[in-house]
Amino acid sequence: VPGGLTVALEMIHGRDLYAGVRKTEADVPATNITMQRSFSSDTLSSFASPSAEGARQHHHGSARRSAAFAAPLGHRSACKANTPPPEPFDVNNLVPWLLELGVKGIIDDDKVSVIVTKLAATHQSQASREALATSSKMSLSGNIVISKADAAAAVAGAGPVASHISNLAQGRKMPSSTHLAAMTGSSHSPSVCEVLLYPDTSPNASLSQRLNQFLSYDYAFEIPDDTQVDAISLSVGATHPMLKGGSLITTVIESIYAHGSLSARENAVMDLTERRRKRNILRHLPAVEFTAGVQNVFIPEESMSYSDDGQTKCIPELKGGRMKVRVLGGFDKDPARTNSRSDDVDIADDILCVQDGIMVVTDFVAESFVLNNETHVNEFPELEILERSLMSVILSGNFGGCIATHLRPQKLESETTSGAKAPNLYNPLEAYEIDFTGSNASLKLKEGSATLGHRRVICPTETRVDLTIVESIVDMSFEGQTECEVSWDFNATSPILQTVDVGLSPRHASHENRKQVELLIHELRQGRLNLNVSSVGGLSVKKAATTREDREGLYDWKFFNALVAPDDESVSRLIQVIHDKRTMKKLLAVIELLNSDLERVARYALTRAWKAKDIFDKEGISDPGKLIPGHRMARLGSLFLCGDLSQLDDLMPIIQRVVAGNGLDVVKVKDLLRRNIPLYDDWAPEIDRIVRWIDTALSPMDAPRPYIENHCPPLSELPKYQAYFEGIPSAKSIYEKLHEKQQLPLDPAVSAMIAQAAPYMSLNQIEFVLTTRKRPSDWQPFDLRRIRYVYTIKKKVKDISESYGGLSFLPQSFFVSIFLGEATRASLRASNRSLKMGSGLKEDRAPWPAEQERQTSTLGKLRRRRVYAPQPSSYLQESGQYGSAEHLSNDDMLSPAGRVASQNNITPRKARSFRQAPTDVSESDSADVDTIYDLGDSLLGPQDVAILLQAGLASSMKGSTVVQLNQRMLLDLMASQPKSFAIAVLAEIGMPGGEGSPRGLCSALMALLELDQSSFTKFHRIDMHALLEGWLPGLKIPKREDYLAGGRWARQSYYESLYGVAQSILEDAETYMALKGHIQRVRHHVETDPLPLAKELEADSVGISIDGSHHQDLTERPENKLTHAIEVAKGKIAAADAQGKYAVVDMGMSPHSSVDDLESCKIATSLYRESFEACAAVLKLAKLAFQADWFKAFYRRNYDA
Repeated sequence: VPGGLTVALEMIHGRDLYAGVRKTEADVPATNITMQRSFSSDTLSSFASPSAEGARQHHHGSARRSAAFAAPLGHRSACKANTPPPEPFDVNNLVPWLLELGVKGIIDDDKVSVIVTKLAATHQSQASREALATSSKMSLSGNIVISKADAAAAVAGAGPVASHISNLAQGRKMPSSTHLAAMTGSSHSPSVCEVLLYPDTSPNASLSQRLNQFLSYDYAFEIPDDTQVDAISLSVGATHPMLKGGSLITTVIESIYAHGSLSARENAVMDLTERRRKRNILRHLPAVEFTAGVQNVFIPEESMSYSDDGQTKCIPELKGGRMKVRVLGGFDKDPARTNSRSDDVDIADDILCVQDGIMVVTDFVAESFVLNNETHVNEFPELEILERSLMSVILSGNFGGCIATHLRPQKLESETTSGAKAPNLYNPLEAYEIDFTGSNASLKLKEGSATLGHRRVICPTETRVDLTIVESIVDMSFEGQTECEVSWDFNATSPILQTVDVGLSPRHASHENRKQVELLIHELRQGRLNLNVSSVGGLSVKKAATTREDREGLYDWKFFNALVAPDDESVSRLIQVIHDKRTMKKLLAVIELLNSDLERVARYALTRAWKAKDIFDKEGISDPGKLIPGHRMARLGSLFLCGDLSQLDDLMPIIQRVVAGNGLDVVKVKDLLRRNIPLYDDWAPEIDRIVRWIDTALSPMDAPRPYIENHCPPLSELPKYQAYFEGIPSAKSIYEKLHEKQQLPLDPAVSAMIAQAAPYMSLNQIEFVLTTRKRPSDWQPFDLRRIRYVYTIKKKVKDISESYGGLSFLPQSFFVSIFLGEATRASLRASNRSLKMGSGLKEDRAPWPAEQERQTSTLGKLRRRRVYAPQPSSYLQESGQYGSAEHLSNDDMLSPAGRVASQNNITPRKARSFRQAPTDVSESDSADVDTIYDLGDSLLGPQDVAILLQAGLASSMKGSTVVQLNQRMLLDLMASQPKSFAIAVLAEIGMPGGEGSPRGLCSALMALLELDQSSFTKFHRIDMHALLEGWLPGLKIPKREDYLAGGRWARQSYYESLYGVAQSILEDAETYMALKGHIQRVRHHVETDPLPLAKELEADSVGISIDGSHHQDLTERPENKLTHAIEVAKGKIAAADAQGKYAVVDMGMSPHSSVDDLESCKIATSLYRESFEACAAVLKLAKLAFQADWFKAFYRRNYDA
């Protein structure tokens, strides 16, 4: 799948409780679970499992709780006492399936009709006792008819997905219905069987030939009520060639039943000439009424299922799972219900009516689940979190809910359905949307605890969490808004924090040695809030209620929104919370258990904050603006430091010096703090750093002198850069080609040229390109798909660029990974193709890890890895892998970024021939091929990659596997492109908005060099210094350890060294900035052009009227719209000024009257408003009318007034 992840699925009929574990006792370490099986690990065969009788007795005949469920994490029993002994394979014990088929039908030239009278598969097992016998049966009956399609229906198309035949007929005069019938019914028309067996897929086929390839079909099948399957064992595995860990979950699904009907929708037509793609199934959605259910789902203990994403290891357990699925669609009325089956699952049996699309309603419930997790935690010595610490989390309880998914055609407005930038209705993936509204889930915990070292958090029993989707409608790329309601109830109690002495375990320590405190105040132990999730993963809380739904208080929805997505009111709300002493005392009690030194600092800070509030209240300070006078600042500062005015004389000179711009007096400030802060000596170094930082911020700085350069052309117009852009279209040439001969399609070379440069264009440019050439027939199909895809990506990246980083965008990395994996994979494919195309060179570099040939099945690897370390605590090795299983991996293949960092197998790139301009250029006149700027093959432009990189670096989940994988995909994409692409990405980071910022780039480089790669195997971790040096030849990237104590450059500044590198990168990026201006900018004027003047002034300067006739006096010129508007405006201004003089006299004679009481004032006000409207009319006709003296004078005096 996109992103390099490999997912494997294996399914058998029967119960495979051991899930393919075929290890002998001698091959398994003594500390691990022994599975007495001797078969291959690459097979999942029913005969290798315990017999049906033994399985039933093991899972249904015993009421004991499983040892793994009852025992703590990492303490499962070494071997099950009731494990059946290994049995020799005997083929005579296998029970075959009985297959029955009855078919009849008719075949002629115009129609194929098939009737399936019976299609059944039956399996009846043998057992020593009749009660343990199992049986499975699957049956189907129905009919299907395929005939010649009606031509008019084929041209018109049916359903939300447009037919390509209408695109073929676009711009032509469609023939009449009679002629269409004649075209499809001619003697040359192929038979139905001929079309099915040998479809004509020629792209140059005529309209009549295409119509002959359309077939109409109708079918109706029914699944009877006796369809059932005794049991299915399902194993799902997931692994990544570069990531640590892997996942393998095995479930046994028992007592499966199904019944329903399936039929074709009205006027169903299929086009045999279209490309065979999975997405085309959306063109042929059936009318369906189908119900399926599962009576029992469980995860066998013996299967040793596990999940590991490189950071968190989990061993899941599940018992008593049940599920019912109902699929509906294509019915105008409620389908007749013929089944009276009753299930134990508490599911609403309301019959739904779904006409458009298909709705899938899944009700599920699990009576018991257990999750045993272990998560790596970064070292934090100040909180006594040491290196290689693990947080153990145990959750158990039950869950249930309903997931409603409605796949339906998009409801598009008329203005969004036209134009090339609109959703491509020929693509089924863009014609549909998914509605999750009404889905819900509920979780009730029986046990919940998290242990980290000598600390543990215990969640109350019967804690309940509910989630309801209020509204969620997304497209097929999962872009859209989601609003959900979240509620929680801790059952009137609070989670508890327990601590013991370092070195002890809270689980085994005695009650006398434990200290504990409640974490939540009463108001936060129950509540409900509405959580909104934006299309880019932004979180916001709109409304919430705690304790009671109608309650408004300190901890309403504004409190949660202040924590998640701060707004203008968040600061005031958090200040109110800080001043709530009851809450802060609870917080201090929690901090004291975590760290006593930190509690002292927090208590001192809160005490000072409360004291400051009391001082402000007594002094009447309610607004920050009232602090500005120096004497008041000194008074408040003295009261805050010592409680009286004794420090007033010492503070006043310090404040005056800062106000004068002479900086902070560090010596006096530190002396003042030493005399008034008791904790000064304990925190002297930290206070010194803070004071000096404030001094740096308040000290004067030398402002660079302004300079004026008379002639400064853009970089793209300099001759030394123009040679690099041979064959790369400029913005001016793109616009000219788009406007030329708009009634004809674009030249293929022009279409390819624009598509190749699309990633380097701006979003507005691509939108203009698609809007100017609206017809899909104007473009080559491949080029249009590329431009559309680039446009979609740039829209998403633009949304991300405006909002990323922080707690409010916690799930953003998951949203980014949805489209980033496919975009990078497509770009890497294109890069590999270009390497093979260039100058006949063969591709001599190693493939990407995900593309290598696997000699062992994915599930086989995961099973062997699981056998070596079934317990989470046993696979923590220095390598970060499963015990000794790392030698089992054959994925030692470097990704593109890894190859650049190791400086091995780097293939030189050549400029591609199709990048040459469409005009004929002789080979001697063209620039040297080595000097032409190589645009690469990426679907993401440098600006897009830079934004996504910055979003990952600013993420609050930098250590998560998803963020690490996203960053790695971006680095691999950069490494697969020319070196100039990487320089361009770094330049975009350092030039936001086109302004060079070495400081911003330096900060990004510091974060990039320290990129978290803990989820990757040791072999696949990149040396970021070597990678950057590979992209930046001639530059040496400084290493932080060289500038620490004992390093070779300990006396120098690491930041200053990296700042110099950032400056060099921006200097080297001038070529890219010139390219960006070449592709994105059109220069309409140069510096030597005269400044534009208002039309009125321009006419006066040359002595002619605005319309071109020669007149010396404006009053003598022929009147047009502008001159008339100017005269009207001047006349209204004069009338308003005259009336204003009378109004001023009246106001002087009636000083106690308001403006609304004097009639002259009312008239003057009305006249002035008419003058404003007249001036606005002038400005609408001439944007530069502000330059006229009368306009400037009138505007200035009104603005000043």
